[in-house]
Amino acid sequence: MTRVAAVDCGTNSIRLLVADADPRTGELVELERRMTIVRLGQGVDRTGRLAPEALERTFAACRQYAEIIKGYGAERLRFVATSASRDAENRDEFVRGVLDILGVEPEVISGDQEAEFSFTGATKELAGREDLTRPYLVVDIGGGSTEFVVGDDRVRGARSVDIGCVRMTERHLVHHGVVGDPPTEDRIAAIRADVEAALDLVEQTVPLHEAHTLVGLAGSVTTVSAIAQDLPEYDSARIHHSRVSLERVREITEWLLRSTHAERAAIPSMHPGRVDVIGAGALVLLAIMERIGAAEVVVSEHDILDGIAWSIA
Repeated sequence: MTRVAAVDCGTNSIRLLVADADPRTGELVELERRMTIVRLGQGVDRTGRLAPEALERTFAACRQYAEIIKGYGAERLRFVATSASRDAENRDEFVRGVLDILGVEPEVISGDQEAEFSFTGATKELAGREDLTRPYLVVDIGGGSTEFVVGDDRVRGARSVDIGCVRMTERHLVHHGVVGDPPTEDRIAAIRADVEAALDLVEQTVPLHEAHTLVGLAGSVTTVSAIAQDLPEYDSARIHHSRVSLERVREITEWLLRSTHAERAAIPSMHPGRVDVIGAGALVLLAIMERIGAAEVVVSEHDILDGIAWSIA
């Protein structure tokens, strides 16, 4: 087995997976999985640049991760950076900082590469499940973008579009630097319009309606599952491969969009960094389910991180 470390740096969070991987058996033994909300994409949609304070939050998390990786003695490390760092004019500052701290240069991957990693990570362990019908549609709702991948043994189509939960929140729900609490109907409608337009683009190249099983990834989806189960705290084991019906997703989304910051923050399974962006993220999920006619979403805790780990095993 090969001990690997994978880092996924997105718009809202930076995450680490250290695992032992055996490509011969398809076994991935997780040793450590961490997530830190750093909001790297703070203001990128408006300014086109990574903010100094966002860079420092990210570098602080990298320093913590460097100690963890060293402690486990990982043989290989791959650092993948996604939406926010693709879009930023000053991404060279980000690259230099990561290289100094972790000794590897972050790979600012394309949306298509991101989609393929997400698909591999989410579906590799679903092989042989008789209760889930292929092809799968894997949807990874990130902070800056959302990836769509349809496939079975191979990817049939993939596309990344800029409808992440942070981007939608900053574009439509922030007024004078403050998130609307709760947002007005016209602002909610503006998010829905952006998502519908993005879905039109996705359908030009990805056969969404060929999919039989919807698999949802990332914090917006896992948090909706935690709320649906009324968990007393965030519990990865209970969230992984849970199923949430369309009706329940709709109920939760409508409540989140009517609630105040304090009400959302009081949800015991809610990460503090998601309180202001979860409404937009849930709305993205709901719009996707309604568009493709999905009766439920299968929630996965295994995603792009696991795909990155397999790519270097």
